[in-house]
Amino acid sequence: MNILNLLGRSELLFNSDITENNEYLNLEVSKSKFLVIGAAGTIGQAVVKEIFKRDPKVLHVVDISENNLVELVRDLRSTIGYGKGDFKTFAVDCGSLEFQVMLQEQDNYDYVFNLSALKHVRSEKDPYTLMRMTIVNIFNSLDILELTKNMGIKNYFCVSTDKAANPVNMMGASKRIMEMFLMHKSLSQNISMARFANVAFSDGSLLHGFNQRMQKRQPLSAPNDVKRYFVTSQESGELCLLSGLLGNNRDIFFPKLSQELHLITFSQIAKNFLKEHNFEPYECESENEARQRADDLISNRKWPCYFFKSDTTGEKDFEEFFTENEDINMNRFKNVGVIKNKLDFNKDKLDNFIEQIKLMRSKKSWNKNDIVNLYMDLLPDFTHKETGKYLDQKM
Repeated sequence: MNILNLLGRSELLFNSDITENNEYLNLEVSKSKFLVIGAAGTIGQAVVKEIFKRDPKVLHVVDISENNLVELVRDLRSTIGYGKGDFKTFAVDCGSLEFQVMLQEQDNYDYVFNLSALKHVRSEKDPYTLMRMTIVNIFNSLDILELTKNMGIKNYFCVSTDKAANPVNMMGASKRIMEMFLMHKSLSQNISMARFANVAFSDGSLLHGFNQRMQKRQPLSAPNDVKRYFVTSQESGELCLLSGLLGNNRDIFFPKLSQELHLITFSQIAKNFLKEHNFEPYECESENEARQRADDLISNRKWPCYFFKSDTTGEKDFEEFFTENEDINMNRFKNVGVIKNKLDFNKDKLDNFIEQIKLMRSKKSWNKNDIVNLYMDLLPDFTHKETGKYLDQKM
């Protein structure tokens, strides 16, 4: 399956920037020690591949998913093969005691890449998952930094999201708050980040679901009014590598909007996906029709589809990578823009956020509004869209 064809593009977005900086990237990776956290997710695996193929001195990878780590190793061995450096995987939770002990017993790292995150908008549907998203996206990011900065690391990279720019959902807001906390921490540690578009066919994404639905001979369902920018998994790894190794303190890298990167609807990608697999999309009037006619249509090389207007909580009408209040450098790279952040944070509000979240957890009682209000205290312009409907209510 040619993912670029599905996205309506012909070449990788960052080819020229990688080529121009490849000599430096190869040299720096070959003499450096790396720790990659959240290494078995889609973006994490892409980052690991970009580092591994440049033969690092040390590459240690951490992820909570034992199965995905196994697949990562098999993928590396089956494509790139082997390197001269020390490569190890650790199936531990980055928020656990085991992770802390592991770090104590390792040599110092030069670069830490934190790709661990809860990335789904649907994570705000209940107060328990929302609290976990807050811990993973914000608290764990800070804890990992504190655990590793005493190793004398050159840079701490943490993945953000385009949804952090003028957020309308709690996932995007959690990443914006993470950015604010890291601005404060940048006083004592070099930090860089990246905001980028949806990663096409990443684990758990709607596009990844197309593969699952096809394997199970089930209908495809997608909104027809939501347009998004997409990057490939390789492009996500390249952007993170560029930011992690070339980013200055407080820099946030993002893809420039260009002729190569354009908006496309989920429904159009579904149609492209089916045509790539030699099926004709057949648009049904309802979910029931799509389910009931699946066997008959598929037998005739047609695939049942249900496309609908989006009405779920947290969907943003359009995507953006930066705001009008951020200082942007568009000249350093061909296809990468850089947000040049100034020190801008309210330490009292940051401290209060931490105290209130810890208090809720110590009491073992909280509701969604408690957390939303706390987010809004840090983000007064946060335009949270609550419709009462969530993606779990969709096919």
